[in-house]
Amino acid sequence: MNQYRDIIGRISYVLFLVIVALLPFPQIYLRYAFVLWFICWVLEGRWLCKPRSLRENKMAIPMILFGLWYAWRLLSFFWAPDHDAWAWQAERYLSFGLIIPVGIWGVNAYYNWRTAGKVLVWSCVAAIFVYIAWVSLFYVHNDWIGRFPNMEYWTNVPKGWFAFFESNISWVKHRLFLCSVELFGAVMAYQLYRKRPAILLPVMLVMLSSIPLTGSRQSILTVVALMAVALVYELPQRYRLRYGVGILLLGIILGFGLLELNPRMQNFDFAEFTQMRNVNSEHNVRLNIWGLALQQPSDYLAHGLGSGQSTNYMIEKYKEANFSYFVDMQYHAHNQYLEELMELGVPGLLFFLLCWLSIPICASRKGVFTALLFTALFMMNMLTDCMFGKFCGIALWSAGLMMIMLQSESDDPGHASLVE
Repeated sequence: MNQYRDIIGRISYVLFLVIVALLPFPQIYLRYAFVLWFICWVLEGRWLCKPRSLRENKMAIPMILFGLWYAWRLLSFFWAPDHDAWAWQAERYLSFGLIIPVGIWGVNAYYNWRTAGKVLVWSCVAAIFVYIAWVSLFYVHNDWIGRFPNMEYWTNVPKGWFAFFESNISWVKHRLFLCSVELFGAVMAYQLYRKRPAILLPVMLVMLSSIPLTGSRQSILTVVALMAVALVYELPQRYRLRYGVGILLLGIILGFGLLELNPRMQNFDFAEFTQMRNVNSEHNVRLNIWGLALQQPSDYLAHGLGSGQSTNYMIEKYKEANFSYFVDMQYHAHNQYLEELMELGVPGLLFFLLCWLSIPICASRKGVFTALLFTALFMMNMLTDCMFGKFCGIALWSAGLMMIMLQSESDDPGHASLVE
């Protein structure tokens, strides 16, 4: 029996490493790896053991809270008008329920956050080189074919390599999700190699290069936000309140300054932003969506429309506004907070925020650095996209919670402030 559990336990750990390695790549195999990982966890039989107390494993609390949030979504079946959309969302968010027993009963002794962190770091580095190579070859091929007069299609290829990479990276990996994984990889790299600058500096340079290469505007703000949070954390505790606000304000100014340099900001109209609820141009897609969603908030504030109903609600709004392109594209809310508000109402949104705040609160001193940056990463990126709209976002959330749990329970000192 012990030999059986040992074999299954090893397979479970290897599958977790596979999930971590696949995070920066297209999500085609990610879902299967996650399901197999959880099946192995069940077969290992850890759920037959006595659950650990919450005092021993406080990281179970965020996992339970997210599970209750998932249960709330399941409960919305009773007022959701489209049960097919509800079932689709319930299946997509199943990981939020599956992670609860893992948080309560834990994982076997083979799990090591340092090994998993190294797998993530080098997978992120490899992904950037793979994407650069793929897009470079595609660009060179198109540029060569475009020289022939009978190949008019290829004359539309952007003239700059940078512009070509920016416009085509989403073919293989959505730019925001790629940047999110690369930034989490940078967090891991900083903790693993901060005393080895010869490794840390080139690794960080490669991973952070994904931000300007993809042209993700939100990720620029997220990078600055994570740097500000990390800097505040590194301050001596007696100075954090005194200088923390100033650092965060400076980060906001720097972030928007860098954002203004992004070529994709050329189509952004600040005048329209100030009248968001009346936007009606073809530009600023998100402003159109948010403006239409906020026209009649009384439709959903009390208890929401039900899980999976926000996109259908928005499609009706697009039809009323004669946004036929938006109807064809079936655009979702492009804001996780707005989606929570629309689907679960004000109570659901407040509980959702509580779930996120519980992560750094419940992390131990060994895992609080990762918890702070992981929470900041998601909460920033959820401003302009539904981070759980793709399974790679859910997988990153699952892996991140696991990393924080492993750090909190590890014997090594982990990351502590450099000046304390």
